[in-house]
Amino acid sequence: MTRAVQTMLLGVKVSLRKYTVTRYLQLYKRVFLVMLGGTLLLIVCAVIFTPVPPFASVRASAVSSEATLLDRHGVEIERLRLDHKRRMLDWVALDQVSPMFQRAILAAEDKRFYWHPGVDPIGALSAMVDNLHRTHARGASTITMQLASLLADKQSSTHKRGWYAKLMQAKNALAIELHWSKREILEAYLNLVPFRGELVGIEAATQGLLVKGPSGLDDADAAVLASLVRAPSASRITIAKRACATIKAIHQEETKTRPQQIASLCERAAFLASSLPQYPYPMRGADDAPHLARRLLTQPGQQKRVALDASLQRFAHETLRTHLAELSQQNVEDGAVVVLDNVTGEVLAYVGSSGDLSGAPEVDGVAALRQPGSTLKPFLYGIAMDQGWLNASSVLDDSPLALTTPSGLYIPQDYDRHFRGAVSVRYALGSSLNVPAVRTLTMVGVDRFLETLRALGMTSLTREANHYGYGLALGGAETTLLELTNAYRTLANGGQWSPTSFFPMTDNGASSAKALKQGKRVLSEQASFVVADILADAMARTLTFGFSSPLSTHTWAAVKTGTSKAMRDNWAIGFTNRYTVGVWIGNFSGAPMWDVSGVTGAAPIWRDVIEYLHQSNASLAPNPPSGVMHQQVSYRPAIESPRYDWVIEHSGSQAKAIVIDIGGALPMLIAPPDSAVIAPDPDIPEKRQALLLQSNGVGKTCMRLNAQAVAACGIAKTLVPLPLPGRHTLTLTDANGEVLDTHQFEVRALNHLSAVAK
Repeated sequence: MTRAVQTMLLGVKVSLRKYTVTRYLQLYKRVFLVMLGGTLLLIVCAVIFTPVPPFASVRASAVSSEATLLDRHGVEIERLRLDHKRRMLDWVALDQVSPMFQRAILAAEDKRFYWHPGVDPIGALSAMVDNLHRTHARGASTITMQLASLLADKQSSTHKRGWYAKLMQAKNALAIELHWSKREILEAYLNLVPFRGELVGIEAATQGLLVKGPSGLDDADAAVLASLVRAPSASRITIAKRACATIKAIHQEETKTRPQQIASLCERAAFLASSLPQYPYPMRGADDAPHLARRLLTQPGQQKRVALDASLQRFAHETLRTHLAELSQQNVEDGAVVVLDNVTGEVLAYVGSSGDLSGAPEVDGVAALRQPGSTLKPFLYGIAMDQGWLNASSVLDDSPLALTTPSGLYIPQDYDRHFRGAVSVRYALGSSLNVPAVRTLTMVGVDRFLETLRALGMTSLTREANHYGYGLALGGAETTLLELTNAYRTLANGGQWSPTSFFPMTDNGASSAKALKQGKRVLSEQASFVVADILADAMARTLTFGFSSPLSTHTWAAVKTGTSKAMRDNWAIGFTNRYTVGVWIGNFSGAPMWDVSGVTGAAPIWRDVIEYLHQSNASLAPNPPSGVMHQQVSYRPAIESPRYDWVIEHSGSQAKAIVIDIGGALPMLIAPPDSAVIAPDPDIPEKRQALLLQSNGVGKTCMRLNAQAVAACGIAKTLVPLPLPGRHTLTLTDANGEVLDTHQFEVRALNHLSAVAK
């Protein structure tokens, strides 16, 4: 009995133990399931509540490393790189990417991309097994996980690694898959993934490495680019091997693809890999307005539409290069061109340099300070007309002049070093005579002239009037091509100055009128009209430029040339009824040009641009404003042929015909100047050197050199062989031998010059 009870109790005890173990196992199972469910719930909640930026915002925030300049019609004219840490171009839609490349990137990086939810468990398990037998661990990141890492790196400057970072990457990938479509994920990945060096995104990679667009990639191109994603800095041999493996993976399901075709594709991929360019990578893109782009573009990804016209810009640039190439043997390599719309002030063309013809192509010739030469003369004569001192038919004296200045005597010379005596304002300005311009400045005053130039927008003239002196009449200052061209635009607009604009204005007339109202009146409408009429008069240019020159156009145009001291700057600036065009040529280094004048340097470029602008619409001469009249003018003696000329009414007689009597002028010698010292040129044989003897042509006079007649009486200008070294006397007499004027001069000996040189 006792033994039976013990056995029974032992059985109960064993049963209780089995029951307890079972209960514990069930409990542990429930706890595990609860914990697993809780963990999964936490993961799901974490994924659901993980902030994911919208696809549109990611696309919008992918800023190109370059800024873009568009012309007035939306045509790209310049790309300027502003972010030098990376090279990323415009965002490319997935439909614009070659389907072959999409297949290649999936084969190389994530072949189950369209089947997994962001994390590929098969790929992860395969990587774990492979890593047991590998010295270098193989990753299992999907394209979505890589995209998550790229987006995280954009928000954080530190790149985290390790298992925790991998978990966060997986969580973010699951979240991205929850909010984005597969196409959006792939598109974002292709635009944000680094390929090689500084190249980020499919557009930069294809342009920089293959010099083609993303839509034109074939099998070999796609395989090479896809192989760069895993190891952007890999060697060319490694890239070739990976590219071949990618090609085989792409075509593994295509039974029709023969081994020979695979081998051929692998061979071409190996060639591409071996010929990948080194940094800096070439980039396609417009390069028509680099100087203006550097002036206006300030931020990466910026896009600005300017007033330039792309076709005009390219024509002006090519025209400049063509003519500079023709002048290359005359030591000319730089130039600049500006075209302005007369009404709005819009800058329609802005060519800052000759590009690769220049030794300093980065210098902006439109904004560089240079001496304007004779291009300031029209404004000087305009002031004199407004003040009532002169009109177009007034007579000025082109004879030797010496003005006393604080720094000594100022003795201006004409370009050809000849003097013409009495000459009208029309011919003095049209033929760009220097001495009459300086005489006009003595009437106007340097202070008044300087004040007017500043009012015309020449902000670089910051010194006092005494600093510039009388040389200001001949361009003894510095200004820019843009400022000077806009000053001529003032003449085209009847003396009304307004600022230029790099940005297009609306097309309606109200905006054009508003543009002019923003300015100020600098010269009267009457003076501006008369000056423009002189600058358009081909006959008035004949004294210096002859009857046929590049300043003559097929349409109405007013133009003025200028050459600075030592031929360092050459200008041609003028306007039609619609446009104002300014051209400068020279050397940014400051080196002088060799025998380049206004008509051989800048003028042909100016003419070609004017003809291009008016190839379909002719320019019309401006209508005379009220306050000017057409007056018949004749001179006594006849220094110029009788003509009709425009006269501002306040300037004198209201008669329809007048005779200007200059008979009161005294006969006088002009050249050589009194007390001149003549230095022979040692490079020219003495027998071939000559000396100009000239009087002002008033009356019938005779010239005698050392009491010997040098020409028949009545001849005002002649060339004689260079006299022997020593002092000489030139005498002007009337027909009866009475002395009217005497000049003494000295001729230096060549051996004396050699001694001085030594």
